[in-house]
Amino acid sequence: MVIRWIPLLLILLLTAGCGSTSVISNPKQVQTLDGNGKTVITFWHTYNDAETRLLVQELIPAFERNNPNIRVKCTNLANNNELKYNLIARASSNRGPDVVRMDISWVPEFTQKGLLEPLNGLPGFEALKPVFHQKAMSVGHYKNQYYSLPLNLYTKSAIFNRKLLMRAGRTEAPRSMSEVLELARKHRYTIGLGGLEAWDTLPYIYSLGGSFMNENFTRASGYLNGEDTVRAVEMLAGLYKEHLIHLSAATLNSDNWEAVRSGNMLVTDEAPWFYSLLKDSEIHDALKQTLPAPFPQGKGPSSIIGGENLVILKGSRHPAEAWAFMKWMTGKEAQLIMARAGLIPTNREAVQALSVSTDSYLYPYVEAMDDTFLRPPVKNWSKIEEVYTLYLHKIFLGKLSVKDGLDDAASEIDTLLADSN
Repeated sequence: MVIRWIPLLLILLLTAGCGSTSVISNPKQVQTLDGNGKTVITFWHTYNDAETRLLVQELIPAFERNNPNIRVKCTNLANNNELKYNLIARASSNRGPDVVRMDISWVPEFTQKGLLEPLNGLPGFEALKPVFHQKAMSVGHYKNQYYSLPLNLYTKSAIFNRKLLMRAGRTEAPRSMSEVLELARKHRYTIGLGGLEAWDTLPYIYSLGGSFMNENFTRASGYLNGEDTVRAVEMLAGLYKEHLIHLSAATLNSDNWEAVRSGNMLVTDEAPWFYSLLKDSEIHDALKQTLPAPFPQGKGPSSIIGGENLVILKGSRHPAEAWAFMKWMTGKEAQLIMARAGLIPTNREAVQALSVSTDSYLYPYVEAMDDTFLRPPVKNWSKIEEVYTLYLHKIFLGKLSVKDGLDDAASEIDTLLADSN
């Protein structure tokens, strides 16, 4: 997709003052009264283009109408490690923004490092707790305190090419991952994975009966290197060696989405933005070519949760106003507005009010949300994922056997978990 950055940034700057991806060098310049007796709060976010338009044209103006003494200055940033380390540095020195839309996989690390403000004592918090998706709520829970509010969720669906399914004599998506792999091997169809990171591979491993850690996220040995997981990784690595699994991250100029749409790939998997970034007419055409379906189940949930939570960064100069903005953004009205861009609400009232047709691309994603799993919400998750990905690369490249690679990975991850706990 070609993104026309300059026109978009001009629109954003003119509509709501939501800045570009540059980072504010001196937050004190904006975290003050604006000269008209209004408190200015800063909000850093990672919304895409379509989501940002809704934010600056509808959500922020509506919030400011309901809260005339508060103004919101927002900055749009890329969701990457540079942002994460920037936020850590700023929160550590009390120089950060007031509110951050933060990847849920980052929240436990920020929480356990003491970089977020607790929410428990803020007005109305106790009444809000049961309103949200509880798994997303749990990622911000630490030592009897809560440090985040769930803002939006997404998960992955399996996205099949309809013509290839029909050639194989199927009108519906396979119900198990074993069937998907058998179909690929029998007809020499390829399966598209984004890479070997946890987000890309854990849904397949879970669908094939494998696991990663115990329920308390304190131990990987016996799970990541257990018999079922070894068998699952052997199946995936075997298909990779037969050139039936394609890793887009390892191949330049590769696009699994286009490969599935064009009939050059049986299935890939991704979150709703594969469809939500298209125009309405393009979505209609894409659904004729593709079939989104809930991720095939294994012994338990196999759809992975992604999403963002709202947090108040340590050192916020305006926590009361930041909290008012967080409550608005996670309320029913705001959540339903953002659902128009394909973001799944975390607020249960908004989910109940959300009308999603069975013909909509969003339907399998919404249906899967109550049968999902979290990436381990532990402080050292980023280091754990590096270890996990490193050993999967060694296994897929044939440098280690599956058993040896998973044994080594589990051992190193146990050490990191011990430090996290």
